[in-house]
Amino acid sequence: MMDSRPDANAIAAAVSAGKVTAVTVARQALARIADYDPVQPAIWITRCSEEDVLAAAARVDARVAAGEALPLAGVPFAIKDNIDLADVLTTAGCPRFAYTPQRSATVVERLIAAGAIPMGKTNLDQFATGLNGTRSPFGAPVCVFNRAYVSGGSSSGSSVAVAAGLVAFALGTDTAGSGRVPAAFNGLVGMKPTKGRWSTAGLVPACRSLDCITVFSRTIDDSRLIDRIVAGEDPADGFSRALVDRSAGVRRIGVPLPEQRVFLGDAASEHLYTQSLEALARTGAELVEVDIDPLNEAALLLYNGPWVAERAAAAGSFLIDHADAIDPTVRLILEQGLTVSGIDVFRGQYRLAELSRIANIMWQQVDALALPTAPTIYRTAEMLAEPIALNSNLGLYTNFVNLLDMAALALPAGYRDNRTGFGISLIGPAWTDNALMDLGAAYLEAAALPHPPSLDLGERMETVKLAVVGAHLEGMPLHWQLTSRNARAIEATTTAPTYRLFAMADSVPPKPALAYSADGAAIAVEVYELDVAAFGSFVAEVPPPLAIGSVILADGSSVKGFVAEPRAIVGARDITGFGGWRAYVAAGATIDPVPGRTACADE
Repeated sequence: MMDSRPDANAIAAAVSAGKVTAVTVARQALARIADYDPVQPAIWITRCSEEDVLAAAARVDARVAAGEALPLAGVPFAIKDNIDLADVLTTAGCPRFAYTPQRSATVVERLIAAGAIPMGKTNLDQFATGLNGTRSPFGAPVCVFNRAYVSGGSSSGSSVAVAAGLVAFALGTDTAGSGRVPAAFNGLVGMKPTKGRWSTAGLVPACRSLDCITVFSRTIDDSRLIDRIVAGEDPADGFSRALVDRSAGVRRIGVPLPEQRVFLGDAASEHLYTQSLEALARTGAELVEVDIDPLNEAALLLYNGPWVAERAAAAGSFLIDHADAIDPTVRLILEQGLTVSGIDVFRGQYRLAELSRIANIMWQQVDALALPTAPTIYRTAEMLAEPIALNSNLGLYTNFVNLLDMAALALPAGYRDNRTGFGISLIGPAWTDNALMDLGAAYLEAAALPHPPSLDLGERMETVKLAVVGAHLEGMPLHWQLTSRNARAIEATTTAPTYRLFAMADSVPPKPALAYSADGAAIAVEVYELDVAAFGSFVAEVPPPLAIGSVILADGSSVKGFVAEPRAIVGARDITGFGGWRAYVAAGATIDPVPGRTACADE
């Protein structure tokens, strides 16, 4: 039996070898889609009918039987609903904009010719304007591993369809990061090719001069396969370009200066990014710090500069005649472009030319960049409450790429404690697509990432990890406050070597205070996991001068844990040398927390 969710290469090989029929693969995909629909009904805008899917699969089987070599024989795939599929409605996420194309987009035609089976059109941020996935009248797809969080956008439905195993790959688009941010959040590979490498004929434009069609897959080999099939010049696309191969090996990888590594308070993202750089170093590449401020300035031109006028131009008369049909946030963005003058456009072009020159000098110093794909992730409720600012945060490391004519490959880089994905993007100058995939393969081998979390099917509570250092340790007087909340023991470990431990004075029951100190030591802790409600009730009972903050563990990760106000160490005794509260307690009454007092032990 084949894996129920195999990759594109595996499916095509099995169908081509006669081990399974394309019709059987199609029936399996239809069943998966039906089973998952109650979990996330907002993935699809239009599904291809079962009759059409099975008929397409039967045609593939006939072609294989006739001896035709089909590199995508029987592979089910999804199409973002701003890319045309012949005789199927294209909406761009706006029902009143919808039309039925007579011809498929060039990339779709090439995929179908190679034996791929379209399963339907997927949801998106309306008119591909957004990086979060909530700006659609068809609902909001969410992260497959934790449904409280956004899926990323604008290619939201496509990313979820692949991450949930409904299809082997899916087409997205990318103007400012829409083919990369959803890949990061859902643990996927997101290939954003060089502009013009893949035809955009049959794409509803967002910014016509910047748009790229992209692919989401679970493996780099699948990205390579799709690229080989669809890449190439297209006379129907005025922005199409003849292919150029810049596949020289990547030896020097640029990383931001330490002060430019912004994670907006997301300690888990910071830790996972550090781990990804360590993995890249293990590939043999040299990591070189570079100044990314010029890239950040270029990024501002996309939404805070004249390029927003190109979005308004893409919407055309629809923006004027049917403004009420457009999502309010999307409409606000598009209408900004109506006030941009020709002078603004030329000034923006001049500045972009200067920044492009600076970027070209950077490429003389490094062969590629390795940046976080997104600095953090947000809950859907948070995004809806602050749709502009939080969406902008997601594009911090992505918005400049197309403006500066770069290729990019988004890769998984681990998972936060809330089970959402974190990713990095390898970025290179135009036409380094193959070199980035080579580097990406080496990185994934070196990183040896854990398997993705299981899908969130609705039965899982969101949890928080908590490090305890004293009275809440197993066997200590307050441990019951954890067991009564069904806390699950995760590990016994130590903090990073940057803490000092104090036995507080006049604490009943006796407790230690953990304080950050650059000249500290590693302190023994136990880590537990609680659901969010239980964690909240636990925090509510923590008495001053103790508090719950963030504690860095020995492996560099950050969890919630006991910290102390400055008054906690007034009159306290420094017991850091014991390495932990349990060792201090084991020393017995021979140790006085404060001279002249009887020793006592607890947190």
